[in-house]
Amino acid sequence: MSKLMGMGAILVILGVIGFAVPYFTTQQTTDVAKIGDLKLQSTESTGHVVPPWAAGSVLGLGVVLLGAGFVRKT
Repeated sequence: MSKLMGMGAILVILGVIGFAVPYFTTQQTTDVAKIGDLKLQSTESTGHVVPPWAAGSVLGLGVVLLGAGFVRKT
């Protein structure tokens, strides 16, 4: 498998994941205060949205790279 086809396959997988899971959250924990051995922490959740046009573009580019790699291989 050529590098072109490998990158195309990765982009296709990322595009499909973008369509399947369009919303995900991440968490960040920060230290608020530290007094001796006592430590206060705050956890903040942030939501992220993958726009459908971005997932479709990545998927389309992956398909194009797969096709180009296949044509170049033959």
